[in-house]
Amino acid sequence: MPLTVFRDAVVWTGLPTPPGAGQPPTALAVRDGRIEAVGAAAEALAGAADELLDLGGGLLMPAFGDGHCHPDQGGFEALGPRIRPCTSVHELVTEVGRYAAAHPEAEWILGGSYDSTLAPDGLFDARWLDAAVPDRPVALRAWDYHTLWCNTEAMRRAGLDDSVQDSERGRFARRPDGSLLGTMVEWDAVDAVLGAAPARSLDERTRALAVATRGYAAAGVTWIQDAWVEHEAVDAYLAAARQGVLATRVNLALRADPSRWREQLAEFAADRDRIEAAGSDRLTVRTVKFFVDGIIENRTAALLEPYADDPCARGMPLWAAAELRAALVEIDRLGLQPHLHAIGDAGIRTALDAVAHLTEVRGSRDRRPVIAHVQLVDPADLPRFAELGVIANIEPLWLQPDPAMTDLTMPRLGEARSRQQYPLGSLLGSGARVSFGSDWPVSDHRPLTGLPVSVTRQTPQRRPEGGWLPQERIDIETAMSCYTAGVAHQAMADDRGVLAPGRVADLVWLDRDPRDRDPHDVPGTTVLGTWLAGRRIYGTHG
Repeated sequence: MPLTVFRDAVVWTGLPTPPGAGQPPTALAVRDGRIEAVGAAAEALAGAADELLDLGGGLLMPAFGDGHCHPDQGGFEALGPRIRPCTSVHELVTEVGRYAAAHPEAEWILGGSYDSTLAPDGLFDARWLDAAVPDRPVALRAWDYHTLWCNTEAMRRAGLDDSVQDSERGRFARRPDGSLLGTMVEWDAVDAVLGAAPARSLDERTRALAVATRGYAAAGVTWIQDAWVEHEAVDAYLAAARQGVLATRVNLALRADPSRWREQLAEFAADRDRIEAAGSDRLTVRTVKFFVDGIIENRTAALLEPYADDPCARGMPLWAAAELRAALVEIDRLGLQPHLHAIGDAGIRTALDAVAHLTEVRGSRDRRPVIAHVQLVDPADLPRFAELGVIANIEPLWLQPDPAMTDLTMPRLGEARSRQQYPLGSLLGSGARVSFGSDWPVSDHRPLTGLPVSVTRQTPQRRPEGGWLPQERIDIETAMSCYTAGVAHQAMADDRGVLAPGRVADLVWLDRDPRDRDPHDVPGTTVLGTWLAGRRIYGTHG
């Protein structure tokens, strides 16, 4: 079995430093994908190494993970119209027109993800897109992926007219005269449009996954949780695995539909079985995704009290509480892990109640349920995460008063509830386990961009002074652990996430140590190499 020795770099193991330990280790030995030795014991093996890598400084640490993302959607964004960088409605429309002209073969123009703050209240008019593309349907996802903007032709193809009615799980925005505006909010309304579009081809899906996972490898990430997988996407993952284009490990969370989850149980089991039969070391199906509610920005997150700017609204619960409890019990019988999107305080309470019911019915076991985003938590529910063994998956880039927060979120919540958002420090202080994610393409997939926000709770412009809700800030090593050991715990990969003999050698080599930098300078750190089980998946070394 070949032996590789890494040396001449500070090695951060991710483990507590023993008192009086002296200087940090500078070498690490890997054999057959696992760590053989750390520090002086690794240096002593250098003479016997089959491969000796002198790193020339920087930091060698456990590879990052992403506990919540959407790689296929991120890959599609890279392949479609590039609207994410656009800073005005005019730029959006111009880019869509450019893409349509360059792709006359495209029956539909599909893309994402536009900045919802570019139009008042996040509402976009179909006629703006009609001016650029009047003769083909256009459907664009907002950056929250809970909202869609389309042109008039897309609504016509979908059979939508002014007579369409809102549902419990979807809202059609309207102009003052009652006509459809062109902005669709949440599942039923979004799906009413996208259901008319042609399905992505297997080749398109596979290319998107290849692009996405290569991007993750370049960011120092070796494991990602795809947190929203429809049944038809499983074939693309299998094809990508067969073709060897998955650069990272991916675990799939199959989405449970509240209207048909019982029929889906056999589907979930079959999809898991065929992926296990494929035998890929980079692809698993161990999780089921539940969208418990929506998002605050479009008033669909479920709140305990009405929205501050709409006293008639408390959000859009997507699951009846009893159905959610029953569904968690049944997926537990399949041995699958629940992963629950919950944003509002009522949504989070519903999710916690469902996990508590699951424990009562099925007993205690190491199931590691996940509640993702954990934005607005009622103080009474904070200790329940640790008590129930629920992992809080948090997206650190959201912990800042950026325009989406100040222009859309805070006006919806009001001052008092705005101060209860993303209680990261309080969760960790309570003993809860925390993993970090990106929700990419909602926000940047690179962990090095998320690290400083969890430490400072400031925008890149260093605002506000002292940080937003500074009592919830954490230190840089804790933040690094949330991206490494925290995500490994979520992945049920107890042999990853720290560097110690016998652990899997998932590694990232950075040109500088983030612990030695001003947190705002951390995004300028360069990933020089990424290794998955001792095999390099990104970078070169002379």
